[in-house]
Amino acid sequence: MMRLLFAILPTSVLMLFASARADEAKKATLDPEVKEATAKALDWIAKQQNPDGSWTDGRYPHNTAVTGFALMAFMSQGHLPNKGKYGPEVAKGARYLVGVAREDGYMVGARGSGAGNMYCHGMATLALTQLFGMTGDEDIKKVLKRAVELTVRSQADNGGWRYNPFPSDADISVTIMQVMALRGAKDSGINVPEKTFKKALEYIDSCYDDASGGYTYQPKNRSPGFARTAAGICVLKLVGEYERKTTRAVEYIKKKLSERSHEHFWYGHYYASHAMHQVGGKDWDEYYANIRKLFLGFQDKDGSVWGARVPQEGVGPVYQTAIMVIALSVPANYLPIFQR
Repeated sequence: MMRLLFAILPTSVLMLFASARADEAKKATLDPEVKEATAKALDWIAKQQNPDGSWTDGRYPHNTAVTGFALMAFMSQGHLPNKGKYGPEVAKGARYLVGVAREDGYMVGARGSGAGNMYCHGMATLALTQLFGMTGDEDIKKVLKRAVELTVRSQADNGGWRYNPFPSDADISVTIMQVMALRGAKDSGINVPEKTFKKALEYIDSCYDDASGGYTYQPKNRSPGFARTAAGICVLKLVGEYERKTTRAVEYIKKKLSERSHEHFWYGHYYASHAMHQVGGKDWDEYYANIRKLFLGFQDKDGSVWGARVPQEGVGPVYQTAIMVIALSVPANYLPIFQR
């Protein structure tokens, strides 16, 4: 039986929570090595920004998803538009996303993004939710509302989403990216229909593989994976309580980590860092110690995470370096979506 844990809060209350979160974040600390590594990484990411405020990775020029990941990395260390060392870069990136949003709310940029546009839309929308939630910027809010409306009307009958904004098909990967964005939007005070979440959770639940405790790409395809399961735990912890499935999914994640599975490595750890932090306790402590050692060993002298010895996913070093920063910065509690 699903239990949705949403509360509709007025903006004034959300602002109080944001202030409390900021105070908590100021007290949070990262160890010296992580501070140094993430500082170098952010410096490198800042130098890769395009003049228009976007970021490019490999075959993805001026990409809204890559830009979203980069902005999330800066925000994960407390940098906001025109606040903090990288305030100017965050402000330019925010202006880029606001400026290229289409009138119908589609967040893929003027050039589009080829196949997988809803990945770009979902990540860019999530970045805007965090920007709006921490700044209250009305220009961001206008664009964000249109982006959320497009996501809601693009939901398929089975509750999921697919690569393009047409309600015809679904997979768990694209679906969870939309749910993360919608949850961030709701937390920041944007209206999201509760039935949208309910239908999405029903679809995600249909992807659960009872035999392994993991999550599959689509219902009943019998191929659970590390990244899909980490993403599944994120949603369980964000919007509901499924203790049996959460416990088994965590065990599945721990098994895959012990096997050093590199399937969708960075995408998987983007979600796993969030998921395991929500789980907390010994499981989180062991997971964080693992990725801390691993990620610091991957970093090049210039601050980036790339090269022959590093697991790669065909996107580029900005994407991977940003995920390293986001994952290692989770304990700092700056990003609202990653807070317990």
